[in-house]
Amino acid sequence: VQLQASGGGLVQAGGSLRLSCAASGGTFSNYAMGWFRQPPGKDREFVAALSRSGDRTYYADSVKGRFTISRDNAENTAYLQMNSLKPEDTANYYCGARWGDYGSYEYWGQGTLVTVSS
Repeated sequence: VQLQASGGGLVQAGGSLRLSCAASGGTFSNYAMGWFRQPPGKDREFVAALSRSGDRTYYADSVKGRFTISRDNAENTAYLQMNSLKPEDTANYYCGARWGDYGSYEYWGQGTLVTVSS
């Protein structure tokens, strides 16, 4: 499956952005989806994950209550709604997909840059 992430940009602290991850080349509903981010000069870190059916979600503590992961299996797209953004959310954001609901992420989209100004 191929993934295309989009929706990044420059936003002021307290603002919102919605990232999209469009999938092609596979049966989207067979893949659990995740979002990860890599802040400047740091390692990639987990942000959020979503089961194949969308009934289970997981979040990093740093984004709980502010970010929401979702998916539209009819549109082959996963989303990350980011509210109350903070400067420390500045990073390249990547979407990933894995076959089934467990295991390593096998497929990755290119990053989309989110910059939050103070």
